[in-house]
Amino acid sequence: MTEAGTGASRARSAGQGRAPRPITPTYLQRAAMHYLHRYAASSSQLQRVLERKVERSCRHHGGEPGEFSGMVADAVAACVRSGLVDDQRFAETRAQSLRRKGRSARAVSAGLAAKGVPREIAAAALPDSDEDELAAARIAARRKRLGPWSRPGQEQDRQKQLAALARAGFSMKIARAVIDGAGET
Repeated sequence: MTEAGTGASRARSAGQGRAPRPITPTYLQRAAMHYLHRYAASSSQLQRVLERKVERSCRHHGGEPGEFSGMVADAVAACVRSGLVDDQRFAETRAQSLRRKGRSARAVSAGLAAKGVPREIAAAALPDSDEDELAAARIAARRKRLGPWSRPGQEQDRQKQLAALARAGFSMKIARAVIDGAGET
């Protein structure tokens, strides 16, 4: 094997792969479409993805990432205008998904904030009722095998179980109701 072939395979195995493409408006739009085809995203999350592509390309081809901020903003705005990116819809579906997994309202809000969803949109996407929070806490306790869902002989200390639900973001009132069995259906 030649030295060039050996070096190329070493570069690929080191995670470097092929060289990034030069940044053009068309490339950014296609990259955004490709990303949105695979993942649901908020506008700020899509912007971060495109900015990482720009930074990688600038490291390889030279240039300043700030020079391309207008192109990134235009690509994101085009996706928002076309309806491919809708922060409200993203927040609602993400909140519903996390609630079905047993996440507390606090955890859902934090997760949406990490994805770049504005606080007011996240608040509108989260129904704020004790029944929803209790249902999510029951799901979390069932998944973690706490309270009434503990395996026989593996019951933990009640305080540890309450602490586990508190760390998951549930209030002590909700945690007590679930661990003591009042939240069981």
